[in-house]
Amino acid sequence: LKGTDVHIAVEGHTDNVPIAGDKFPSNWDLSVSRAVNIVKYMINNGGIEPKRLSAVGYAHSRPIASNETAEGRKLNRRVNILLTIGGE
Repeated sequence: LKGTDVHIAVEGHTDNVPIAGDKFPSNWDLSVSRAVNIVKYMINNGGIEPKRLSAVGYAHSRPIASNETAEGRKLNRRVNILLTIGGE
């Protein structure tokens, strides 16, 4: 992707189990952190221009599986990378 004009959007997601801790006070904070860490990696290790990147956290608001099972919750803890061709 380096040297292209593809925009890269990174989305962080969580399951619906409330998180408790000092580092991440909520699932929103955790989901944003997941996305931002990927963006930082792409900048620092991939040489991707920051203007081509965006990061967003959705917490548990966009599940792809049921949060009623451990397997479903595992699938919901993810990062999606979306590519948009043609611009900024």
